[in-house]
Amino acid sequence: MERTQSSIEQIQPPTYGNLVTILSIDGGGIRGIIPATIIAFLESQLQELDGPDARLADYFDVISGTSTGGLVTAMLTAPDSNNRPLFSAKDIKPFYMEHSHKIFPQHSGLGGTIIAKLIRSLGGPKYDGKYLHAVIAEKLGDIRLHETLTNVVIPTFDIKCLQPIIFSSYQVKMSTGLDAKLSDICISTSAAPTYLPAHNFSNQDSNGKVHEFNLIDGGVCANNPTLVAMNEVTKQIIKENSDFFPIKPMEYGRFLIISIGTGTAKNEEKFNAPMAAKWGLLDWLTHSGTTPLIDVFTQSSADMVDFHLSAVTQALHSEDNYLRIQDDTLTGTDSSVDIATKENLEKLCQIGENLLKKPVSRVNLENGLSEPLKNGGTNEDALKRFAKILSQERRLREMRSPHTKKLLQTRSIKLASVI
Repeated sequence: MERTQSSIEQIQPPTYGNLVTILSIDGGGIRGIIPATIIAFLESQLQELDGPDARLADYFDVISGTSTGGLVTAMLTAPDSNNRPLFSAKDIKPFYMEHSHKIFPQHSGLGGTIIAKLIRSLGGPKYDGKYLHAVIAEKLGDIRLHETLTNVVIPTFDIKCLQPIIFSSYQVKMSTGLDAKLSDICISTSAAPTYLPAHNFSNQDSNGKVHEFNLIDGGVCANNPTLVAMNEVTKQIIKENSDFFPIKPMEYGRFLIISIGTGTAKNEEKFNAPMAAKWGLLDWLTHSGTTPLIDVFTQSSADMVDFHLSAVTQALHSEDNYLRIQDDTLTGTDSSVDIATKENLEKLCQIGENLLKKPVSRVNLENGLSEPLKNGGTNEDALKRFAKILSQERRLREMRSPHTKKLLQTRSIKLASVI
């Protein structure tokens, strides 16, 4: 489908502004409803400042996501026929509400018992992924990575090569073999081991060489993809990409980062050493309807990223430019990635709304725990502040950019000829 040019210009490069802006969304299955609620509020604040057509892709240099966060990333940045985002942020939550129960069908009666679940898990992935694949293909069509309306960074892991594969808007310019369909990328980064099948596909580069991918969930290497996004930007600065001049490679004080988690269970709600000391391989893979091994490595990697960024931003006195929004008080089925009952989905919506009202938290570098920030206000307050900064940064870039000035001159000439 041919796309028409939008009247709203894409964000100008950081070289014309003061900041590098990053939005990052964790993996977490149906718990993606929580960050969906957060970003809907952020976009609404940008719309109050800049009009109803404002979209998150108009303000962030990079949007990054893993697993369910990768799907949200694609939805926010894929272009429609008018070259505007296919989905607004407020559309994401209804998407989850409509499709989650079909992606993760719930078994009732004897089929829903722990023993039945265990037997199914021994025979293959818990879900066949057919509906997920179909709905992603329907929504994203043939749109490819290079077509996104702002830069995206989506981690996956190649199980054949045993190495991460990062689908990055920056990398695709040099490695055209990575210019895959967004649908294939989303299916791959969502292929959580034991839950959904691994994804195999091939893609041809500009020289005709075929590249084969054997991918699983990016959460196995970067469930919180914030650092991956920052690394992609840093590589561009090292390569002296003119979009980032005169920013220095380690000038992280100029990064504005919003990192959104999908929630995690309260410590006492999960496991303990006396319990785990008795486990064998089967218990680590499936225990009381959960997957302890996956829970451990996804949450630990996400927390380590938060700990690192908290230390770095505090060392550079730029901690006010880093916002991590995460709920670590989930209990019972709330912390599940796949219990897609109507009741649980609605509860996750409410958890997201409640999270907006909770105080801003920051990692205590002494004990590693996330603690409410004194006089930091609520997450809602912080998002309002960040929205103002993002709006000001966009306007500054437009004012300084020669591209914008040329565009305005062109429009003035066209207007004069009509008059």
